[in-house]
Amino acid sequence: MREFFEKLYKGDDVTLYACLRERLLNHQKTMVVTANPEILMKASQDETMRQALMNESTWITPDGEGVVHATKQLGYHLWGKIAGVETVEKLFEIGNEEELGLYIYGSKQEVLDALAEKLKARYPHLQILGLKNGYTNHDDEVASDMLAKQPDIVLTALGVPRQELFIWKYFHQFDQGVFVGCGGSLDVLSGTKKRAPRIFIRLKLEWLYRIASEPSRLKRFYDSNIKFLFEIRKLKKKGM
Repeated sequence: MREFFEKLYKGDDVTLYACLRERLLNHQKTMVVTANPEILMKASQDETMRQALMNESTWITPDGEGVVHATKQLGYHLWGKIAGVETVEKLFEIGNEEELGLYIYGSKQEVLDALAEKLKARYPHLQILGLKNGYTNHDDEVASDMLAKQPDIVLTALGVPRQELFIWKYFHQFDQGVFVGCGGSLDVLSGTKKRAPRIFIRLKLEWLYRIASEPSRLKRFYDSNIKFLFEIRKLKKKGM
């Protein structure tokens, strides 16, 4: 587990976005993992997931107050949380400014339809190369279509860990691109779901708003976040 925190991006968001722009323009293939406790727990238990995170072309960013808190508890200096939804939105902006190609795989069809309308209106120079939902499409077929089109930005919204494992399975076949597993970010950016009010974000309670809005998340929250806290305590005690 400690290796993930050593690798974690600890700079500010402006620098991160500048680096991603540079990597896009230089065709430097990059996987971005917007890490929350659930992702780090999965990676500590699954060797394939671990390999994906520890690959030299992978950037791990702190998306989640639990990760931020744990990083500081383990003695690392960290600028702060960089929300995955904001990273995705910034990639849309960069893609529009640089006229890059975008491919999205995952989420529901109605979410993709709503998102497409917003993207066309707000980012007219962003080239939408593919929008495939995560329910009626097959991984191999989607990957083949992606490979044929060689997009600059690839977003997968298939849930953890499927979205990260999909990227990792096909990552080595691509020549370029920034790949991001973006979870529920598309729900928010499409307008089909609301992000937590600013006061929750400012008080670092976005997680609480999500649980209150979707009580079904509670078991998932326990399975990842609470167990994650125990793992961090063990790390601190061992000094490992």
